[in-house]
Amino acid sequence: MNTFLNHQVVFIDKKNTILAQHKLINEQPLSILVQGKPYCIIMRTPGDELQHVAGFSLYEELVDIPDDLTSLSFKDDADTNVVAVTLSESRKNKISHLLKGQNKNTVDNFYQSIPPMTDGIIIDVKSVVNCLEELPRHQPLRSDTHAAHAAALYNSDFELLSVAEDVGRHNAVDKAIGKLFLDNTLNRASLLILSSRISYELVKKAARARIPIMLAMSRPTSIAVEIATKLNMTLACLAKGSGLYIFCGKHRFGK
Repeated sequence: MNTFLNHQVVFIDKKNTILAQHKLINEQPLSILVQGKPYCIIMRTPGDELQHVAGFSLYEELVDIPDDLTSLSFKDDADTNVVAVTLSESRKNKISHLLKGQNKNTVDNFYQSIPPMTDGIIIDVKSVVNCLEELPRHQPLRSDTHAAHAAALYNSDFELLSVAEDVGRHNAVDKAIGKLFLDNTLNRASLLILSSRISYELVKKAARARIPIMLAMSRPTSIAVEIATKLNMTLACLAKGSGLYIFCGKHRFGK
């Protein structure tokens, strides 16, 4: 399934009326089944479905490690819009309350379920700014459609580990994280770069993946900073003049 579709538009200005072709980002529903039962439906850009669901499952606390998955597959090989998640018996028993619809994703239990990040990583400001400024180079879908978000994961040496694009910023993060999760290399990621702002949900996605540093093109929300501060995370965004605005966790930046 294509990530974008061609669509005819009419361009009008004071002098002309012109027909033109524009590329529109494709948005389709993705159904997720857990233990054979419907769990949720996500609107997303087609592509990386299994990785997307893996990252989403980590965020939802359905899994903690890849071994919690007995299988992750398309329900029908010809239909990439339905993904089936099967959990190990031990994991299924441990999260039975989530499968019964008792998952209360509130700020209060957020603090209880995710431990604070440890210290030890120091990163270079100039290298971080370079990663932010070079993010458009990793966004071919955005270049085509001007409507895609991106998420990129780096290690502490600024090696690009994973990148994903999607119509939804949450989906892009899930896909980028899911790629490393399924490869069992998520522990290498230290830095998450976003094309969007940083919201409460995105902080949780990074925290569940144990990624201590989040950088974005736009500013975080107030509750995102509050949560990140309590979890000993670092949040910053791009500032004018190739600089950074650091909202919390300044101790991870070297001079």
